[in-house]
Formats: sequence, structure tokens, C-alpha cells
Amino acid sequence: MRKSNFALRLQPSLLDEARKLAEADGVALNQFINVAVAEKLSALRTESYIAERAARADIPKALGVLKRAGAGRPAMKGDELPRAKRRQR
Repeated sequence: MRKSNFALRLQPSLLDEARKLAEADGVALNQFINVAVAEKLSALRTESYIAERAARADIPKALGVLKRAGAGRPAMKGDELPRAKRRQR
């Protein structure tokens, strides 16, 4: 794995908190920051991936599939809807 150095300027309060959390997690501050950046990138990529997939969706076709799912078969054990709680008066 190729590594590179980057001068990172953090607000003192963020740096203090990151140090505390890294220590509590038992990892080096550098590793903690690497994981935090990776998590943020993953979240942003996931958001755009889902948006792209949604843009290609065929809603009528999906609704048709859902309508057919389980048609003609009784509900299996565990598929029951919970009973509505009655209001206490």
C-alpha cells in the first residue's frame, strides 16, 4: 500500500476529542483519522449509488412484483401483523 503525508489542520477541540477517542479505541490517532475518512467516503459513495439506482428504477414493474409476492399462499408463521393495541379509556 502506498502511503502519503498530508498536513492536516484540525481545530484544537476536534483534535483533543479525536485523540481521546483513538486512545479509548486502542488505535493510533493516524489510524483513527484514516478510518474516519474512509467511513465518510463510504457514506457519500453509498448515497450517490442509491440515487443512481433509484433514477433507473421502474416503479410500476417493482409494484407488480410486490403485488405478486406470496399470491395464493397463506401467510407463514411469523408473518402475521401485530394486533392493534386497544385504547385504554
